[in-house]
Amino acid sequence: MSVKLSFLGAARNVTGSCFLLETDSCKLLVDCGLYQERQFRERNWNRFAVEPAEIDAVLLTHAHLDHCGLLPKLVKEGFSGRVYCTDATSEIARIVMADSAHIQEEDAEFKRKRHKRKGHVPPRPVKPLYSVEDAQACSELFSPVKYRQVVQVGDSVEARFYDAGHILGSAMIKVKVPIDGQMRSILFSGDVGRNDRPILKDPAVFDEADYILIESTYGDRTHDTLEDTKIKFAEAINSTVKAGGNIIVPSFAIERSQEILYYLNELQLADEIPHILVFLDSPMAVSVTDVFRQHPEMFDAETIELLNEHHSPFSFSGLKMVRSTAESKAINKVKGTIMVIAGSGMCTGGRIKYHLVEHISRPESTILFVGYQAEGTLGRQIVEGAEEVRILGEMREVKARIVQALGFSAHADKNELFRWLSYLKKPPRHVFVVHGETNASHHFSKFLTEKNGWPSSVPTYGSSVTLD
Repeated sequence: MSVKLSFLGAARNVTGSCFLLETDSCKLLVDCGLYQERQFRERNWNRFAVEPAEIDAVLLTHAHLDHCGLLPKLVKEGFSGRVYCTDATSEIARIVMADSAHIQEEDAEFKRKRHKRKGHVPPRPVKPLYSVEDAQACSELFSPVKYRQVVQVGDSVEARFYDAGHILGSAMIKVKVPIDGQMRSILFSGDVGRNDRPILKDPAVFDEADYILIESTYGDRTHDTLEDTKIKFAEAINSTVKAGGNIIVPSFAIERSQEILYYLNELQLADEIPHILVFLDSPMAVSVTDVFRQHPEMFDAETIELLNEHHSPFSFSGLKMVRSTAESKAINKVKGTIMVIAGSGMCTGGRIKYHLVEHISRPESTILFVGYQAEGTLGRQIVEGAEEVRILGEMREVKARIVQALGFSAHADKNELFRWLSYLKKPPRHVFVVHGETNASHHFSKFLTEKNGWPSSVPTYGSSVTLD
């Protein structure tokens, strides 16, 4: 049996995760994610490299938009197989896809009105990539599985999901296929989490794999220590309170928002920051937080202890969960320093844009970034020091204080990725370095080869290899 592996996304870029595995008996995708970098967004509209109706199954590592966000389009264009993922991932992905569809419909309507107002005729009709109905149709194909459960996909092809420790329900997926009469294993890392982090358990480790696809989001750098990050986080809050401004936090609705709540609760309990009002202004983040409450079996011992002591990080004093648009708009009328946590984490859409409009030109306010900002995103422009940025069709001066606290990242850094690989007891046949910007991926590939002598490479978008 021959096996072909194609890199259809997250190859020399961070988002759009999608890998096609083809055997003589089946075709399966691992992830089907949305592109979020400005320079790659056109790819979201491209035809899939394989006819969706020919795909037998999708294995989904986790529910971040850049891993699941094109699934509704896949279904819209003919896919009718099963989407295998953990139970928590299926619950969160439904929320993420519905939210994505809603935002795309709203953005399309906003652009149509703007074009009409300015008398501009776009080169093609403005329409959403997919609808809320498409997202609902996709949700009906989800088949939840448990960690370490064997999933049979086609003849002689099986997959197992392992805890990735990245976000709630995230998984690394090990696929076994027969090649030349022998069973070979292909390990898809998904996004690798970090050890000794709050809320979730540590990532699973492996002692063998023939082929590995490993992420490299932070493959060329190391994170600040958690203690240094918490100090920077607290200082940003305290200095903004003193200046009389507001703290605006662009945050991913899944895991990052919940982790920020965890640290806010911890810092307030220790009286290291004032007890200010905190608005979680994201219907998706609020819904995802509800999912967190329903899955304590996935929490680590430290979080379980907090819950047992009735110090839930998801319901502390001063925390306001915001769902409706009216409630969101009313935030701007609140007097005194507040914190607003809103999506999206890279400022590519959602309510964060409206809060940036209100505060990015206020010197007394702080824009506090707590996650990775992909190349070509509005968030990346801001953290790289742009003096002006375009938000909602208008140029805005950047006068607010810009702070990055990257130690909160849910992605393993260069050293942590290497440590995760070091549990292997024998060298893999090949390591494919994916899910990172070009320089980061090449840096980690070279680092890995120099350290271990393992064969590794950085695939290009659309390339394929035959596994032997």
